[in-house]
Amino acid sequence: MRHDCARHRGDVRSNRLSHPFEGDCIVQIRVTVNGTTHESDVEPRTLLVHYVREQLGLTGTNVGCDTSSCGACTLHLNGEAVKSCTVLAVQADGQDVATIESLAVDGVMHPMQTAFMENHGLQCGYCTPGMVMASISLLNENPNPTEDEVRLGLEGNLCRCTGYHNIVKSVLACANAASLAGGK
Repeated sequence: MRHDCARHRGDVRSNRLSHPFEGDCIVQIRVTVNGTTHESDVEPRTLLVHYVREQLGLTGTNVGCDTSSCGACTLHLNGEAVKSCTVLAVQADGQDVATIESLAVDGVMHPMQTAFMENHGLQCGYCTPGMVMASISLLNENPNPTEDEVRLGLEGNLCRCTGYHNIVKSVLACANAASLAGGK
């Protein structure tokens, strides 16, 4: 991680940053997102959700609250579901990030995406990317959950439209399909 900060370079008056936020620090990070390594200059205060959306153009991860309340921004950091509004981009330096865009391969949806589609696990769709990413992480940890375990596992992700019944049904359908296919 490279720091380009006025306080690290000596006299601020003679070393002005050529940056819109004059005087703020800029940090270079190297993050692998969806299998592609990116080297980027970011402000230390940049949230991971804003980094993937604004700097990388991966807008499938939604911003819902910026307070860790809704889960719309859930993505995978080193294989674990995290609310990306609680992670600074600099904390992802050297890490692997997977967004909703990483799931479909060659136009073929991930089994969880298919389960959500087939079981009507969405209504407006705003929470769906975060729900799908959290659901995949849930099944990675518990491949054969009960309905109560799914509800508990997704309690950090809010949906204001569906009432959760079809979301839970989707996760259970995906788990069942994986079980029938031998865990694949």
